Amino acid sequence: IAAICHGPWTLIEADAVRGKTVTSWPSLKTDLKNAGADWVDKEVVVDHGLITSRKPIDLTAFCAKMLEEFSKAQRRAA
Repeated sequence: IAAICHGPWTLIEADAVRGKTVTSWPSLKTDLKNAGADWVDKEVVVDHGLITSRKPIDLTAFCAKMLEEFSKAQRRAA
């Protein structure tokens, strides 16, 4: 699962951030913490298959990490 910018709001609604380390657009920090996440200010974060990123300027790192993580998952499934 991957989410950037305000995408982690959807993960809050799905109760998918509790106990996870995530990042997002800075204004979501409080909502994510209230949902049980550990929020950090990094360009991309991976925690047990959950990939999150902050903003459009981080897209290069976000996309590279998604490809890396999805490739790992595909190899494990094969």
